Amino acid sequence: MKLTVLGCSGGIGGAKARTTAFLVDDDVLVDCGTGVGDLELDALKQIDHIFITHPHLDHIASIPLLVDSVGDERGYPVTVYATLETLRILRSHIFNWLVWPDFTSIPDRHRPFLRFQPMKLGESVKLGGRTLTAMPAHHTVPAVSYCIDSGNAQLLYSGDTAYCPELIAAINGLPELRHLIIETAFPDEQRGLAMASRHLCPSMLVAMLDELTVSPEVYISHLKPGLGERIMEQIESYSARLRPVPLVQGQIIEF
Repeated sequence: MKLTVLGCSGGIGGAKARTTAFLVDDDVLVDCGTGVGDLELDALKQIDHIFITHPHLDHIASIPLLVDSVGDERGYPVTVYATLETLRILRSHIFNWLVWPDFTSIPDRHRPFLRFQPMKLGESVKLGGRTLTAMPAHHTVPAVSYCIDSGNAQLLYSGDTAYCPELIAAINGLPELRHLIIETAFPDEQRGLAMASRHLCPSMLVAMLDELTVSPEVYISHLKPGLGERIMEQIESYSARLRPVPLVQGQIIEF
């Protein structure tokens, strides 16, 4: 199994600043930010499943355009997996015929271009030999992280989260965890903003990493544009047991 980083930035501004989207093999997206727009049309047509951590715009921006672009070229709908609350927000505020058409009823409700599949915390979806499980996260809206299990190893993606004891416990319960993608959106001098918006800053990240008993490779995502070097310098200054590195757009992680 491979995960391709289509976007991992906390904002936009330049060719290397695409918001969060990960392509798993060729047919699964985990979050659907602006990075999806760099895929060719033929690649977009292959995407059957989209797993969403939470409904903030930087993580869902490409869903409406993707479905609009490929819906008529497919014989079955694209399935979006998320919590009930996230799906309710998508229905109410995006696919509402005001911001965007309701593709769960186009061309009709028996043959839609898009379908929503609710997921509960702790629930798993098996896709061939791959398993995706919704895990805890702590954000300003209901949110989850995802564990992606290839059958040989595991990767966990935190989505957007603040310090979260439940997530720490979940990570420590993954003996085959090889990779951890975790956000750090703000530098330490903006700790107050990080806490208010329920994101991590370096000191909170390191506090979480220090409680881990597993030893995955750690990649930092969601760095705010213009602040990435500062945030990584601060993370490195803590000399934690685990040594995070920045996630890079275009990076491929195989596991």
